[in-house]
Amino acid sequence: MVFKRFVEIGRVAFISFGPHAGKLVAIVDVIDQNRALVDGPCSGVRRQAMPFKCMQLTDFVLKFPHSARQKCVRRAWEKENINEKWSATRWAKKIEAREKKAKMTDFDRYKVMKAKKMRNRIIKHEMKKLQRMASKKGKKPGKPEKAVKGKKPEKAPKAKKPEKAPKAQKAQI
Repeated sequence: MVFKRFVEIGRVAFISFGPHAGKLVAIVDVIDQNRALVDGPCSGVRRQAMPFKCMQLTDFVLKFPHSARQKCVRRAWEKENINEKWSATRWAKKIEAREKKAKMTDFDRYKVMKAKKMRNRIIKHEMKKLQRMASKKGKKPGKPEKAVKGKKPEKAPKAKKPEKAPKAQKAQI
């Protein structure tokens, strides 16, 4: 797999931890191999130096010159609709789902459990129907069909075993 997300001017990054965790920023300038000058005009992050360890690079790249002013970065950000594009990605949806799950109350978790049980019961019932239909189609015409689950076929009476002599008679013989 070829690496496609490079550190470059205009690269949009997601801040994974720190005081601005969960926000998007654009790389404005690279300071050294460990830090970059970032700006998040539409996400509430002021221009500052930030270590690369805190950032996760996204697929989005903005077009603006090296060390551009905040006004230029904001214009490029809004032109590319980065906030809408970000909220449409699987990454953002996963983060949102994780936060939503963390905020659930006990009653919400209970409702989810009951809904999953009901869904699984319906799926299981439909699968049984399909399996029964498939097994009926695959049978040969000479074989009798199985009885319905509620009714059991009558069994033939077992042959009686010959009676044994009582113990007292054995001792006399």
